[in-house]
Amino acid sequence: MEKIVIIPTYNERENIANIIEAIFSLHQGYHVLVIDDGSPDGTANIVKDYQQKFPSQLFLEQRTGKLGLGTAYIHGFKWALQRGYRFIFEMDADFSHNPQDLERLYEACKHGGADMAIGSRYVKGGGTVNWPWDRIFLSKGGSLYTRLITWMPVKDTTAGFVCYRAEVLETINLDQIHFLGYAFQIEMKFATWKLGFNIREVPIIFKDRKYGASKMHKGIVKEGILGVLKLRWYSLFKDYRNKVKNNLPPPAFRSSFKKDEVVNL
Repeated sequence: MEKIVIIPTYNERENIANIIEAIFSLHQGYHVLVIDDGSPDGTANIVKDYQQKFPSQLFLEQRTGKLGLGTAYIHGFKWALQRGYRFIFEMDADFSHNPQDLERLYEACKHGGADMAIGSRYVKGGGTVNWPWDRIFLSKGGSLYTRLITWMPVKDTTAGFVCYRAEVLETINLDQIHFLGYAFQIEMKFATWKLGFNIREVPIIFKDRKYGASKMHKGIVKEGILGVLKLRWYSLFKDYRNKVKNNLPPPAFRSSFKKDEVVNL
């Protein structure tokens, strides 16, 4: 068991079957874990039907109520680590992330020296398609704002298409990740960077969803703005390292790549 893709869902019945088929059609050994937050549209039932077709590759965790993106991923990270997966992915269900790019993120971690590979819209070769100007402005502005406040050398700080080496998630104290929405993605990258792991941004083309409704709302944006300030302040006192799992060699000794060779600035 090497690679697993975690997909949080809430009302994704129009997308979930197709994204599952698309990932498994790659024939690259991926497993998929869907974490459904009580979707009233029957998303979980569709996944259950597909489990009969892919009984050893497709898994479902159902939660009661809409508990937030961050808690869904933390739940999935712990689930995957307990089962020994070595490369753990974050991915949306709505095809804004191209499943064919999974291998590029995997290669960056497996053979390219990265501990975290980010599918980035804002490095050379990356971009967005069918996104309204206000979403582009908000996303780019948010990433620039985050870099200015935190000094983190990542251009796409809110990206949700990510591959982690298991060592990263084992080293981070996941119970210290507190943000639920927009700021969750920022905090995970910040924690990874603060712990000295190598981050690489892999260019991707991000396409706006065709089906279903966006989960973006004003509360998520507010969390992102305030959350970045809190991250910077808490970083003066907070240690993200998992004290129970701190017997791993320092990240610098696990990669022959220099930091500026791995992170695309």
